Amino acid sequence: MNKVVNNVEQALQGIEGGMTLMIGGFGLCGIPENSIEHLVKMGVKDLTCISNNAGVDDFGLGLLLQNRQIKKMISSYVGENAEFERQMLSGELIVDLIPQGSLAERCRAGGAGIPAFFTPAGHGTEVAEGKEVRVFNGKPHILETALTADYAIVKAWKGDTEGNLVFKATARNFNPMMAMAGKITIAEVEELVPAGELDPNFIHTPGIFVQRIFKGEKFEKRIEQRTVRSKK
Repeated sequence: MNKVVNNVEQALQGIEGGMTLMIGGFGLCGIPENSIEHLVKMGVKDLTCISNNAGVDDFGLGLLLQNRQIKKMISSYVGENAEFERQMLSGELIVDLIPQGSLAERCRAGGAGIPAFFTPAGHGTEVAEGKEVRVFNGKPHILETALTADYAIVKAWKGDTEGNLVFKATARNFNPMMAMAGKITIAEVEELVPAGELDPNFIHTPGIFVQRIFKGEKFEKRIEQRTVRSKK
Protein backbone atom coordinates (compact mmCIF):
# COMPACT_ATOMS: atom_id res chain seq x y z
CA MET A 1 0.00 0.00 0.00
CA ASN A 2 1.46 3.35 -1.07
CA LYS A 3 1.29 5.73 1.91
CA VAL A 4 3.15 8.63 0.34
CA VAL A 5 1.61 12.11 0.47
CA ASN A 6 2.99 14.95 -1.62
CA ASN A 7 3.91 17.42 1.10
CA VAL A 8 3.63 18.41 4.73
CA GLU A 9 0.31 20.18 4.09
CA GLN A 10 -1.31 16.91 3.03
CA ALA A 11 0.44 14.95 5.77
CA LEU A 12 -1.01 17.10 8.58
CA GLN A 13 -4.56 17.28 7.27
CA GLY A 14 -7.06 16.50 10.01
CA ILE A 15 -5.07 17.87 12.94
CA GLU A 16 -7.33 20.18 14.91
CA GLY A 17 -7.19 22.22 18.09
CA GLY A 18 -7.58 20.30 21.34
CA MET A 19 -5.95 17.13 19.98
CA THR A 20 -3.13 15.15 21.57
CA LEU A 21 0.07 14.87 19.53
CA MET A 22 3.16 12.73 20.10
CA ILE A 23 6.25 14.46 18.72
CA GLY A 24 9.34 12.30 18.24
CA GLY A 25 12.89 13.36 18.95
CA PHE A 26 15.23 14.00 21.84
CA GLY A 27 16.19 17.62 22.40
CA LEU A 28 16.73 18.79 18.84
CA CYS A 29 17.85 15.37 17.59
CA GLY A 30 15.42 13.50 15.36
CA ILE A 31 12.58 16.01 15.61
CA PRO A 32 10.08 16.38 12.73
CA GLU A 33 11.20 19.89 11.82
CA ASN A 34 9.01 20.40 8.77
CA SER A 35 5.87 19.20 10.54
CA ILE A 36 6.42 21.43 13.56
CA GLU A 37 7.00 24.44 11.31
CA HIS A 38 3.74 23.73 9.49
CA LEU A 39 1.81 23.27 12.75
CA VAL A 40 2.85 26.83 13.59
CA LYS A 41 1.45 28.02 10.25
CA MET A 42 -1.77 26.09 10.83
CA GLY A 43 -2.29 27.91 14.11
CA VAL A 44 -4.07 25.01 15.83
CA LYS A 45 -4.53 25.76 19.53
CA ASP A 46 -5.02 23.97 22.86
CA LEU A 47 -2.75 21.09 21.89
CA THR A 48 -1.52 18.45 24.32
CA CYS A 49 1.99 17.50 23.23
CA ILE A 50 3.78 14.37 24.38
CA SER A 51 7.50 14.83 23.82
CA ASN A 52 10.68 14.28 25.79
CA ASN A 53 11.16 18.05 25.96
CA ALA A 54 10.10 21.13 24.02
CA GLY A 55 13.13 22.05 21.97
CA VAL A 56 14.61 25.52 22.47
CA ASP A 57 13.00 28.95 22.44
CA ASP A 58 13.28 29.55 18.71
CA PHE A 59 13.25 26.03 17.31
CA GLY A 60 11.33 22.77 17.58
CA LEU A 61 8.31 22.72 19.87
CA GLY A 62 9.54 26.00 21.33
CA LEU A 63 7.96 27.66 18.29
CA LEU A 64 4.54 26.28 19.25
CA LEU A 65 5.03 27.42 22.85
CA GLN A 66 5.93 30.93 21.75
CA ASN A 67 2.77 30.99 19.64
CA ARG A 68 0.68 29.83 22.64
CA GLN A 69 -0.54 26.77 20.74
CA ILE A 70 0.24 24.20 23.45
CA LYS A 71 -2.10 23.84 26.42
CA LYS A 72 -0.34 20.91 28.08
CA MET A 73 3.10 19.32 27.85
CA ILE A 74 3.68 15.70 28.87
CA SER A 75 7.44 15.42 28.99
CA SER A 76 10.47 14.57 31.10
CA TYR A 77 12.74 17.58 30.71
CA VAL A 78 12.32 21.35 30.57
CA GLY A 79 15.71 21.52 28.87
CA GLU A 80 17.15 24.67 27.33
CA ASN A 81 13.75 26.26 26.75
CA ALA A 82 13.36 29.40 28.85
CA GLU A 83 9.82 30.01 27.56
CA PHE A 84 8.80 26.48 28.57
CA GLU A 85 10.12 27.16 32.07
CA ARG A 86 8.43 30.57 32.26
CA GLN A 87 5.02 29.29 31.17
CA MET A 88 5.26 26.32 33.55
CA LEU A 89 6.20 28.43 36.59
CA SER A 90 3.57 31.09 35.81
CA GLY A 91 0.81 28.50 35.47
CA GLU A 92 0.12 29.36 31.83
CA LEU A 93 1.08 25.86 30.74
CA ILE A 94 -0.04 22.56 32.24
CA VAL A 95 3.02 20.34 32.61
CA ASP A 96 3.14 16.67 33.52
CA LEU A 97 6.81 15.90 34.21
CA ILE A 98 7.56 12.18 34.01
CA PRO A 99 10.80 10.26 34.61
CA GLN A 100 12.39 9.75 31.20
CA GLY A 101 12.32 5.96 31.28
CA SER A 102 8.70 5.96 32.42
CA LEU A 103 7.75 8.32 29.60
CA ALA A 104 9.41 6.04 27.05
CA GLU A 105 7.75 2.94 28.50
CA ARG A 106 4.33 4.60 28.67
CA CYS A 107 4.58 5.38 24.95
CA ARG A 108 5.81 1.87 24.17
CA ALA A 109 3.01 0.35 26.24
CA GLY A 110 0.46 2.44 24.38
CA GLY A 111 1.71 1.11 21.06
CA ALA A 112 1.80 -2.47 22.34
CA GLY A 113 -1.75 -2.37 23.69
CA ILE A 114 -0.64 -2.67 27.34
CA PRO A 115 -2.91 -0.40 29.41
CA ALA A 116 -0.64 0.02 32.45
CA PHE A 117 2.47 -1.28 34.22
CA PHE A 118 4.28 -1.03 37.54
CA THR A 119 7.65 0.71 37.85
CA PRO A 120 9.86 1.72 40.81
CA ALA A 121 10.76 5.02 39.12
CA GLY A 122 9.25 7.98 40.93
CA HIS A 123 8.19 6.21 44.09
CA GLY A 124 8.52 8.47 47.12
CA THR A 125 8.29 11.63 44.99
CA GLU A 126 5.50 13.86 43.67
CA VAL A 127 5.37 11.56 40.62
CA ALA A 128 3.73 8.89 42.80
CA GLU A 129 0.97 11.06 44.25
CA GLY A 130 -2.45 9.51 43.77
CA LYS A 131 -1.08 6.37 42.09
CA GLU A 132 -1.48 2.77 43.19
CA VAL A 133 1.56 1.27 44.90
CA ARG A 134 2.43 -2.44 45.03
CA VAL A 135 5.47 -4.25 46.33
CA PHE A 136 7.42 -6.61 44.07
CA ASN A 137 10.50 -8.44 45.36
CA GLY A 138 10.43 -6.27 48.45
CA LYS A 139 10.51 -3.02 46.48
CA PRO A 140 7.60 -0.56 46.07
CA HIS A 141 6.40 0.17 42.53
CA ILE A 142 3.86 2.70 41.25
CA LEU A 143 1.23 2.09 38.58
CA GLU A 144 1.74 4.08 35.37
CA THR A 145 -0.80 4.14 32.54
CA ALA A 146 -0.02 3.89 28.83
CA LEU A 147 0.09 6.94 26.56
CA THR A 148 -1.49 7.20 23.12
CA ALA A 149 -2.21 10.14 20.82
CA ASP A 150 -4.58 11.27 18.10
CA TYR A 151 -1.53 11.77 15.87
CA ALA A 152 2.09 10.69 16.25
CA ILE A 153 4.54 12.74 14.19
CA VAL A 154 7.99 11.22 13.79
CA LYS A 155 11.14 11.86 11.78
CA ALA A 156 13.20 9.11 10.14
CA TRP A 157 16.39 8.95 8.10
CA LYS A 158 14.94 6.68 5.43
CA GLY A 159 11.47 5.44 4.63
CA ASP A 160 9.82 3.60 1.78
CA THR A 161 6.48 4.03 0.04
CA GLU A 162 4.87 1.44 2.33
CA GLY A 163 5.85 3.37 5.46
CA ASN A 164 8.75 1.22 6.67
CA LEU A 165 11.19 3.42 8.59
CA VAL A 166 14.90 3.44 9.45
CA PHE A 167 16.22 5.85 12.06
CA LYS A 168 19.81 6.99 12.25
CA ALA A 169 22.01 6.91 15.35
CA THR A 170 20.60 8.88 18.31
CA ALA A 171 17.50 9.86 16.33
CA ARG A 172 16.37 6.33 17.15
CA ASN A 173 15.17 7.54 20.53
CA PHE A 174 11.48 8.23 21.14
CA ASN A 175 10.57 8.01 17.45
CA PRO A 176 10.05 4.21 17.09
CA MET A 177 7.84 3.83 20.17
CA MET A 178 5.80 6.94 19.40
CA ALA A 179 5.24 5.73 15.85
CA MET A 180 3.42 2.73 17.34
CA ALA A 181 1.25 4.74 19.74
CA GLY A 182 -0.53 7.19 17.43
CA LYS A 183 -4.02 6.53 16.07
CA ILE A 184 -2.60 8.12 12.91
CA THR A 185 1.18 8.18 12.47
CA ILE A 186 2.87 10.66 10.16
CA ALA A 187 6.51 10.17 9.20
CA GLU A 188 8.70 12.80 7.60
CA VAL A 189 11.90 11.38 6.14
CA GLU A 190 15.17 12.59 4.68
CA GLU A 191 15.18 9.91 1.99
CA LEU A 192 12.12 8.29 0.45
CA VAL A 193 12.79 5.09 -1.49
CA PRO A 194 10.66 2.54 -3.37
CA ALA A 195 9.18 -0.41 -1.49
CA GLY A 196 11.64 -3.31 -1.31
CA GLU A 197 14.79 -1.16 -1.28
CA LEU A 198 15.22 -1.19 2.50
CA ASP A 199 16.88 -4.25 4.02
CA PRO A 200 14.14 -5.90 6.15
CA ASN A 201 16.75 -6.77 8.78
CA PHE A 202 17.41 -3.08 9.45
CA ILE A 203 13.88 -1.68 9.49
CA HIS A 204 13.15 -0.17 12.90
CA THR A 205 9.45 0.62 12.44
CA PRO A 206 7.34 -1.58 10.16
CA GLY A 207 4.99 0.21 7.80
CA ILE A 208 1.93 -1.30 9.51
CA PHE A 209 2.26 1.47 12.11
CA VAL A 210 2.55 4.36 9.61
CA GLN A 211 -0.40 5.88 7.77
CA ARG A 212 1.28 8.82 5.98
CA ILE A 213 4.85 9.45 4.84
CA PHE A 214 6.50 12.36 3.03
CA LYS A 215 9.94 13.65 2.18
CA GLY A 216 10.88 16.72 4.19
CA GLU A 217 11.96 19.78 2.24
CA LYS A 218 14.76 20.86 4.56
CA PHE A 219 16.41 19.84 7.82
CA GLU A 220 18.50 22.25 9.89
CA LYS A 221 19.54 19.58 12.43
CA ARG A 222 20.55 22.13 15.02
CA ILE A 223 22.75 21.22 17.98
CA GLU A 224 21.11 22.07 21.31
CA GLN A 225 24.35 22.47 23.27
CA ARG A 226 27.52 22.91 21.25
CA THR A 227 30.61 22.06 23.31
CA VAL A 228 34.14 22.45 21.99
CA ARG A 229 37.51 21.71 23.50
CA SER A 230 39.30 24.75 24.88
CA LYS A 231 42.47 25.84 23.13
CA LYS A 232 45.69 25.01 24.98
